[in-house]
Amino acid sequence: MTDSIMSKAATMEIPINSNGDTGTLPEDDSLEQDLQQVMVSGPNLNETSIVSGGYGGTAEEIISTSSIKGPAVRYNPEFNKRIPVTGLGSNMHHSNSSLSLTADEATRGVAVEKLESVRKWGLNTYKCTKQMISERFGRGSRTVDLELEAQIEVLRDTKRKYETVLRLARALTNHFYNMVQTQHALGDTFADLSQKSPELRDEFGYNAETQKLLCKNGETLLGAVNFFVSSINTLVNKTMEDTLMTIKMYENARLEFDAYRTDLEELSMGPRDAVTMARIDAAQQQYQVHKEKYERLRSDVIIKLKFLEENKVKVMHKQLLLFHNAISAYFAGNQQQLEQTLKQFNIKLRPPGADKPSWLEEQ
Repeated sequence: MTDSIMSKAATMEIPINSNGDTGTLPEDDSLEQDLQQVMVSGPNLNETSIVSGGYGGTAEEIISTSSIKGPAVRYNPEFNKRIPVTGLGSNMHHSNSSLSLTADEATRGVAVEKLESVRKWGLNTYKCTKQMISERFGRGSRTVDLELEAQIEVLRDTKRKYETVLRLARALTNHFYNMVQTQHALGDTFADLSQKSPELRDEFGYNAETQKLLCKNGETLLGAVNFFVSSINTLVNKTMEDTLMTIKMYENARLEFDAYRTDLEELSMGPRDAVTMARIDAAQQQYQVHKEKYERLRSDVIIKLKFLEENKVKVMHKQLLLFHNAISAYFAGNQQQLEQTLKQFNIKLRPPGADKPSWLEEQ
């Protein structure tokens, strides 16, 4: 029946009228009914069998399509591919959620560390401030090293006096520099007048030579004084300042040590229940940590004070000898001794135009 219907559909003619519309055939109604009967009585697609056999062979294998199971697919007409649609969304969602959880945990860990550091800093600041106020009002005890405190006070007093020497030496250098510049200008003026005043040529010439000689010796003395000022500045603002920074760290460590020592003493005087004992153990650990820090910085301060004293004596012995010999030779008018003093201390004078860089250095 099916074959007869299909052959009838394949061989039938479809008339077309003059307007291009298909005409109606008398057999259309019967053909439509036959097709509907085929669709109803036809085989079930879920029960369709696949016959498999080798080429030229007789073996056959019937496979029921209802037993073939697989993931649902989606057909993409652009790429002529079947794309599975089950499992991808859940896997992607799972990986994204895992990444977001990892990022959240890392952020939370960093925040917890910051909060913990802020809490420790606040607790330490509170204890130190409390200890400092107690010491100023005479209600708290402090650890005192009398010998070391005396050495620290001597260093601070020495630094103040050396700063005064440095300030006065700089003032002397500025004034003497202005005097040398004035002598140089005066010598040039005398030399010019000796050329324009024939009746006073000799007198102006003598004075011009004298001012030029004084200017040359003055520049030599300025080199010695500048070296003296530079060495004193290094000693005061670098060597002494470095030692005082270590002393400041030592004093802060001493304050922290006394603050935690006082905290431990107060806890030890209270009741001895389980909570208090746990706090005492924690306070004991903190006390030990700050005690070791205090003793380490105390040892550093003692060593630096010793080396500073030796360095100060060595530097000042050389600089004071230089300053004395240079000043004495200059005001005695002994140019040879003044130059010998600079050679003795390995001081090299800059040429008059050495302050300005050359055109090659500016490029």
